[in-house]
Amino acid sequence: MRRRIVTLTVLAAVLATVLFGLPLAVGAERYFAEDARAELQQAAESAALSAADELFGHQQPLTLPDAGEQTRVALYSPDGRLQVGEGPALADRAVRAAAGDGRLINGSDEDSLVVAVPVADRGKVVGVVRAVTSDREVLLRTVLTWLTMAGLALFAVLVAWLVSHVIAGKLSRPLEELSGAARRLGDGDFSVRPAPAGVPEIDSVATSMGTTAQRLGQLVARERAFSANASHQLRTPLAGLRLQLELALDDPEQDPDAALRSSVEAADRLERTIDDLLLLARAGGPVTAPADVPDLLAELREGWNGLLTAQGRRLEVRAGGTVRPNASVATLRQVLTVLLDNATTHGAGTVTMTARDADGALAIDVADEGRGVPPGRDPFVQRGESSGHGIGLALARGLAEAAGGRLRLSRATPPMFTLLLPVADEQPG
Repeated sequence: MRRRIVTLTVLAAVLATVLFGLPLAVGAERYFAEDARAELQQAAESAALSAADELFGHQQPLTLPDAGEQTRVALYSPDGRLQVGEGPALADRAVRAAAGDGRLINGSDEDSLVVAVPVADRGKVVGVVRAVTSDREVLLRTVLTWLTMAGLALFAVLVAWLVSHVIAGKLSRPLEELSGAARRLGDGDFSVRPAPAGVPEIDSVATSMGTTAQRLGQLVARERAFSANASHQLRTPLAGLRLQLELALDDPEQDPDAALRSSVEAADRLERTIDDLLLLARAGGPVTAPADVPDLLAELREGWNGLLTAQGRRLEVRAGGTVRPNASVATLRQVLTVLLDNATTHGAGTVTMTARDADGALAIDVADEGRGVPPGRDPFVQRGESSGHGIGLALARGLAEAAGGRLRLSRATPPMFTLLLPVADEQPG
C-alpha cells in the first residue's frame, strides 16, 4: 500500500508539473522573444530619428548612434544601397519591404532578429534603418529559464515524494496493525483491540473489529462454558436414569410399565437440562421472565426423590407464599440442581429445600446434615476439572450473579447454601 500511495502521489505531482510547466515554458520563450524584439525595435527607431535629422539637414558624413555590442544598425537608401553602418551591401527582404510599404517591418532572418524602420519625408521614404541582433541571447535566456523551471519541478516532485512517504506511513501503519489484528483474531486471539489511528475511517474499522472480537470471544466462551457445564450438569440426570433402569433390572417383580414411565420422566428432565444449558449459553445471561417457584420446587422434588431414596435419605421441600423472582426458570432450575447435586454427592442425611421471602427478595435455602465445608475452604473455588470439585458451585454462583442475585454459604456445619434473587416487578395477584 505504501508503494501505491507514493507512486500515485509522485505521478500526480509529475502530471501537475507538466500540465503547468509546459504552457509556462512556452510563454517564457515567447516573452523573451517579444522582449528582444521590443528592445531591437526601440534601438532601430532611435537610430531612424537620428538619421532623419541628418538626412533632412543634408549632413555629411552620416552617422548612427551606438546600439550596443549585440546590435548592428545600418542605414539604406530607398533603392537598397548601404549608406552607413553594419549590414549587407544590398538591402535584404525586410529593408525592401519597409522601403516599398513605408511601414515598420519586424521579422527574423536565419538565426537573427531583424527590424526595418523607414525614414520618410512628407510621405516619401528617403531611407531605411535596419537593426539586427542574434537570437542566441533569447535562446540562452530561454534555456536558463527552462533549466530553472526543471530544477523547481524536480524539487517539487522530490517534496511530493517525501510528503507521500510520510502520509503513506501514517495511513499504512494503522492498516498494517489492523491486518495483524485480523490475523490474530483469525488465530483465536479474541483480546485484540486495535489502537485508534486518528483517521475516522480507519478508527471506525478498528472499533468494529474490536467489537467483533469481543462478541466472538463471548460467544466462544459461552460455547466452551456450555461444554464444561453440560458435562457436569448432565451427570446427575443420567445417573438417575441409570439407577432407575438398574433397579428395574434387579427386581423382576417390579412393574415394567412403571419403570418405563419413570425412565421417560427422567429422560424429559434430561432434555430440559439440555435446553436450559443451551438457552443460557446462547443468550449469554438469564432470561428475566419470572419463574413459578412452587411449580419448579415440585418438579425438582419429583426428580430428586429417587436418587435420595436409593441412598436411604429424604428430600423435604418447603414453599410457602413465595414471590416470583426476576430470573428465568432455566437459571433457577440449574442453580438449584447444582445445590441438590452437591448435597446428594457430598452431604448426608435429609436434604431440605426451603423457599421464603427475605425483605423484598426471594431466598431459597438448600441444607443437609453432612459434615459441611472445612474451615478456610471456599466451596465456590474450582479445584480441578478432573476431580469435579467446585465446578458446579462456581457455575451456580455465576448464574445467580448474572441474574442479579447472590449465592452464598450461609452455614458451614451442617452446610446450608442460600440463593438470593431480586423480586420481579409484576407479581401474580
